[in-house]
Formats: sequence, C-alpha cells, structure tokens
Amino acid sequence: MANLLVVDDDHTVREVVVSYMRASGHTVVEAEDGERALEVMRTAPADLVILDLMLPGIDGLEVCRQLRRHSDVPIIMLTALGAATDRVVGLEQGADDYVTKPFSPRELVLRVDSVLRRIADPTPAEAGPLVDADLVIDPAQHIATLAGRRLSLTLREFDLLRFLMENPGVAYSRDELLTKVWGWSFGDHSTVTVHVRRLREKVEADPTHPVRLQTVWGVGYRWDAAVGTGGQS
Repeated sequence: MANLLVVDDDHTVREVVVSYMRASGHTVVEAEDGERALEVMRTAPADLVILDLMLPGIDGLEVCRQLRRHSDVPIIMLTALGAATDRVVGLEQGADDYVTKPFSPRELVLRVDSVLRRIADPTPAEAGPLVDADLVIDPAQHIATLAGRRLSLTLREFDLLRFLMENPGVAYSRDELLTKVWGWSFGDHSTVTVHVRRLREKVEADPTHPVRLQTVWGVGYRWDAAVGTGGQS
C-alpha cells in the first residue's frame, strides 16, 4: 500500500476521500490548503497526491506547478463539474489525471489503484532501451534522454512515450490509448490529447510540426520512428 496526500479545503470531501483510501489500505495525510500541501511534500513526500484545484491561498494549479519543478509524483486533480478549461490547464501543468466533482469515491479509488499498480510493477532489468535516433528511453531505469539530455517526464508521459515507441507505425485511437496506457475502460479524451501535446513539447524539435508523434486524422495518433532506427536495441 502507499502513502497518499489528500489536499482539499472542504472538510467533508477530505473526510470521504480519506475514509475510502484508508479502507483500501493506504496511509493518508491531509492538507486543507496549498501551503500545507507543499510543506508536507517537502518534509515527507507522498507516493501520490489527490489535489483539489480550488484552494485558498496557493491554488491547486500552482501547487501542481511547484511540485513538477522537482518531482514526478503522480497527481490526480479534483475539479468542479463543467470546468473543462480548468481540467485541461491542470493536465497541462503536469497532472496525471482528474476526477470531476461530484465524484464517485469508488471511481477515485480505482484511479488511484491504477496509478499505484503501475508504480509497483517494475520493468524487468533485462528490458533493453528503446532507441529512435537521438531519443532513448530505458524502461528499467525509467529514464528518457534526447540528444543526451535527460527529459523530465511524468509517469503517464513516460508510459505513453514507451508504448508508442514500442509500437511504431501503428495508429491508435484515444480510447485505445486510454485502455493500453492508462489501463482504463472509461475516461475523457482530453487526458490523452493534453498528454500528447506535452510529450510533443519535450520530444519534437518543432511541436507545431511534429515528425515523430503524428496525428492521424479521424483515428488518433501514430509514432513514426526515424529512418534507419530499429526501435528496440
């Protein structure tokens, strides 16, 4: 089981989330505002953060931004129903996923467990690196480099990059990527769309004219390996 940080200024919401997470066997620390959340992460970093967007003082987006400066801890955001712009901005700031309020606590538990299973399922040490010209990812060490420079990728960004590099030339729909990368049979397509956009910003020389991570209109996305690369080394 894992150590979780639940950040929400609504005591009732925190109480429900904490109760469900503890019932699932997790250890939980609570924070009622962004300042306290950042303090907890500095002194006793959690394995996963459940973070409300609307917080007094330092809001959830700023908490996410600050955490992403030095941590790839998985972040699941809680957002108000209908606040589509806020959800997209949250994903763009590095959140791995979001759940809209009012939400099903059981759904949130499933989302948390899905991320934690990914963390707890290490890649075999014998798994070799994936190479696409100057882009290299090492699944065993969970490291990606571009032209020798280490890339700062969230858990889901790394998973998405790895999956696409393992399957070059195949077009996948957003539904398929949600299933194969996130492990969900349900979810908002914007989660995939924003992660693709963020990944392009990190692996493409010109994200507005991608060479590697292509959009296949009417289908989804496809990874085009560089000419002369063999994918897995």
